[in-house]
Amino acid sequence: MKQQKYVPNNNAQTKYSKVSIAILLTGIAMLFFSCANKIEKIKELSAGENMAGMEAENYEMLHSDSTIIRFKLITPKLIRYDKSEDPFIEFPQGVKIERYNEKMEQIAGITSNYARYYEKEAKWEAKNNVVAINPSGDTLKTEHLIWEEKKGIIYSEQFVKIIRKDQVITGIGFESDQNLSNWIIKNPKGPLYIEVDE
Repeated sequence: MKQQKYVPNNNAQTKYSKVSIAILLTGIAMLFFSCANKIEKIKELSAGENMAGMEAENYEMLHSDSTIIRFKLITPKLIRYDKSEDPFIEFPQGVKIERYNEKMEQIAGITSNYARYYEKEAKWEAKNNVVAINPSGDTLKTEHLIWEEKKGIIYSEQFVKIIRKDQVITGIGFESDQNLSNWIIKNPKGPLYIEVDE
């Protein structure tokens, strides 16, 4: 009886290798897709931490100190993000803030098309068409303004325009007390004098 030798079929091996590679690639693709889905879920959960804790429309608030009203805030919409590491309040449709003295006289005011208030730092950030007015009637216009309540300062690193009764002053960078009474422009571009009718 003749012994039969086993001769490997190269075609079968090639087919087997191709199938193995296909299965391996499919497995890797599924694993990658699964990981990608998990990453998306993690992102969704992280985003959930920044979700709004409170929303209000046509909101008005009075802030007092020792029974004396210091500020009045008016906004069409307020969103409070209190679940983030650095809680803040957003004013996506703008805000108007009025500052008062002990006699309830308005001594300063700020309006902007967008604002944020960072609670831990007691810091305001106003953007887009920011207009601030001081007791003397001077008007400050800029696109970005920071107000740090604890330090009692207001400042900007962007272009500013100050409109006074007899002149317009422009420049880059601005710093003032929070009443906008004592201010400086860091890099002035020169005043433009206006004729005033007496």
